[in-house]
Amino acid sequence: MTIVEERPAIDAGTLVSAELRKTIATDVRAKYDHITADMAHRGVGQMLAFVAASATSEKPLSPSPLVDDFWHAFVLRTKAYADFCQQTFGTFVHHQPGFLDREDHGGGKGLRARTVDAIQAAGYAVDLEFWPELDIADCSQCHANCHNSPKHAITAAG
Repeated sequence: MTIVEERPAIDAGTLVSAELRKTIATDVRAKYDHITADMAHRGVGQMLAFVAASATSEKPLSPSPLVDDFWHAFVLRTKAYADFCQQTFGTFVHHQPGFLDREDHGGGKGLRARTVDAIQAAGYAVDLEFWPELDIADCSQCHANCHNSPKHAITAAG
């Protein structure tokens, strides 16, 4: 008989010092006043889980817009981010915005599902509040004339 021991998921926020985690959370809260201290603390963990999963994934992963806001806050602290990547992964994890082919990568919802699966497979906790796209339409940030797209035609109610 084989016994499988499940390990609890790791809070990726522990990959950085408490001081750096607080600094990133404070930076995000300074830009977005609707983010609470608790949400900012959890958001740093989700961003770090995403970066960690991205560092080892053979396929492209994609942050949710909210996780991306936390990533931007960390990337802007260039020395801390570069040092973190080098010390943790042995390489720099680049932030390369762009659009991935829907046929190859499954569109926004599929890509986010792959990302969440990769985070879990890496052993990190997933906080679904930071991945809301998994519960909505099968779309991405492609600005394909959705209701919140910059290309969406606004019509006056008459």
